[in-house]
Amino acid sequence: MTSFKSGVLCAVGSYAIWGTLPLFWHLLLNIPPMQILASRIIFSFVFVAALLLVLKKTKWLAHFKTAGKRNYFLLGALFISCNWGLYIWAINSGHTIEASLGYYINPLVSILLGFFFLKERLTPLQWAAFILCAIGVSIPTVLSGTFPWISVLLALTFGLYGLFKKKIVADTLETLCCETLAALPIAAFLLLIPFAAINASPETTALFGEKFYMSGIRLRDIVLLILAGPVTALPLLLFSQGARLIPLSALGFVQFISPTITLIIGIFIFHEPFGAANAVTFSFVAGGVLLYTLSLVQKSYFQRQR
Repeated sequence: MTSFKSGVLCAVGSYAIWGTLPLFWHLLLNIPPMQILASRIIFSFVFVAALLLVLKKTKWLAHFKTAGKRNYFLLGALFISCNWGLYIWAINSGHTIEASLGYYINPLVSILLGFFFLKERLTPLQWAAFILCAIGVSIPTVLSGTFPWISVLLALTFGLYGLFKKKIVADTLETLCCETLAALPIAAFLLLIPFAAINASPETTALFGEKFYMSGIRLRDIVLLILAGPVTALPLLLFSQGARLIPLSALGFVQFISPTITLIIGIFIFHEPFGAANAVTFSFVAGGVLLYTLSLVQKSYFQRQR
């Protein structure tokens, strides 16, 4: 098998896993989202640290010795924790379609952040793509008076996470290990909050009362919470391998597999409403996505001509 085919398989595999993650989080509907987030941070750190130990990569803690890197890890940990928490909450609160929209517009938000903070130049196609997506996002606000804040915040938090990640040159696994280590205080804080304090639904309060995190959780749910670590790390490993083997233009196209799968799950499995406003919004965003992908193909072509 050629390296290109291997790269495509790895990239497709990573985005397919990310796209189907709503099914995994849905298995934990009876656990408050912030408690799921705490487990995801802790068990991601444990899993990745153990994996690095097996691979005999033991120098990752040295990244914290540099103040600049340490600050970027802390900021990255903050934004990825916000992103993970909001995503889990959105999925388990019936907002899967909005979550998928967030990851459709994420690449456009990322290039805009690059324009403002990294002085990266945007091509005419990229500007047109961003304008189309902006129109699409504004449609729900105009038609129903409801701003799609879930979609925008998901795109923005992940975009800012990627922005700080660009400042760090390190192995993917080492970076994730450092980020989850930096996020451990957030997880520890969340574990100390009683269930009822963060989820006021009568059903949850009746089931758990004012008990703390591990009290009253079924063995099945504990196993699923532990599996949140490998589920988080595996697609990152596949993505890292794929990104090394295929060009940016191919990767830019493949990345839309994830929100597409999530959208399908939201409509056909979770049976969330998908009305005319959603259809118009996604049509504009799809146009923006197409222009964005063409801009990557154009960039790749010009680079080959040099």
